[in-house]
Amino acid sequence: FIFLAYNIHVNGVLHCRVRYSQLLGLHEQIKKEYGSNVVPAFPPKKIFTLTPAEVEQRREQLEKYMQAVRQDPLLGASEMFNSFLRKAQQETQQIPTEDVALDICLSNGQKVTVNILTSDQTEDVLDAVATKLDLPDDLVGYFSLFLIREGVDGGLTFVRKLQEFELPYVSITSLRSSEFHILLRKSYWDMAYDGDVMDNRVGLNLLYAQTVSDIERSWILVNKDQHRQLKSLQEKGSKKEFIHLGQTLKYYGYIKFDPCITDFPEKGCQVIVSAGNNELNFHVKLPNEQMKEGSFKVTRMRCWRVTSSQVPIANGTTNPCSSSKCEVKLELAFEYLMSKDRLQWVTITSQQAIMMSICLQSMVDELMVKKSGGSIKKMLRKRHNGSIHRPDSQQAVKSPPLLVRNGTTKLSSVSLRGISASNSANDISGNDFHGNYAFEGIGDDDL
Repeated sequence: FIFLAYNIHVNGVLHCRVRYSQLLGLHEQIKKEYGSNVVPAFPPKKIFTLTPAEVEQRREQLEKYMQAVRQDPLLGASEMFNSFLRKAQQETQQIPTEDVALDICLSNGQKVTVNILTSDQTEDVLDAVATKLDLPDDLVGYFSLFLIREGVDGGLTFVRKLQEFELPYVSITSLRSSEFHILLRKSYWDMAYDGDVMDNRVGLNLLYAQTVSDIERSWILVNKDQHRQLKSLQEKGSKKEFIHLGQTLKYYGYIKFDPCITDFPEKGCQVIVSAGNNELNFHVKLPNEQMKEGSFKVTRMRCWRVTSSQVPIANGTTNPCSSSKCEVKLELAFEYLMSKDRLQWVTITSQQAIMMSICLQSMVDELMVKKSGGSIKKMLRKRHNGSIHRPDSQQAVKSPPLLVRNGTTKLSSVSLRGISASNSANDISGNDFHGNYAFEGIGDDDL
């Protein structure tokens, strides 16, 4: 007996495998809880075995359905939807619910071991880390858990921020590689909020460790005189003064991404992108070997999108993509107001494109709260509790100078086994769900 299953990928990695009947069950639950007028249309059940064309059509319909649910501010943030994905992730990876020890890395290289359940969600694990560190409840929301990859040279690659729809232990275990770790790092951008964190001893130590680490990794630029001052403060144990000096330095609080490619100012340029201070900073190497630096303010971005496509792995052949000879290429593109009445698209080709999109969206969240006179503390607490409500994209562009708005998100397409891919590239633009959702069908029955 063979049934059709759908592989759901997040950021190019298998998140879970679900059957049509499971998705139908989720649909019925959502409809019962929220009403038929709120829930998007679900692809109907068929009595007879599906033809290959019908299988592909259903996969596309399920993509649209899952994306529509995720985009909805009520349904997408619901515990019903997120718990479905968490349960499916655990079942797919065949990891039973049991007590385990999970290592969480701190910026200074130390590890905190927390005792959790394999079925604990991201918020549960963050709470466990905070309890172990004695970090007060009102500061927990200032921090997040990030999935990182550590290179052989000690360099850090930020893969993504762990989301509410996943189980951190399952996510890290399923990667089956010692390169990956979970890192605790501050989750806000405006250095004005450092004061809230530094008022607490544990918060101060975490922020100090992050600042020291960022300087050591050259994420923050320091000249000789500044380095001498910092070393003196470090020797005295003057952590607050160290951070205050750090705040005056270039790229303080930025996340630095791996080298990648951009089409600005011309195609094929190598670039180092950093995110912070409500901007994306470019350090570009031009074809003539000259270096050029520039910044793109998030308030001048009209919109952005992430696209994914399958490309052949460079192996000297010209064969079309197959499941074993392809890799996913990610691109972040944003439309930028270069000057009055002149908009231009700028594209970054990077495997960290989704992480860049997450950074942009969180910057927008902070700006929206600040613009409305709200409290960043309340926003962080809501985010930590999984109930942050973002305004509609139209509201975000009504009042200049904030010009950012969210685009329509589509699920990226992965080819069905034995059936050609339906799309080569699809939008997964910046919105409430920061993940590359992809569907893949396996089997030949829908029961």
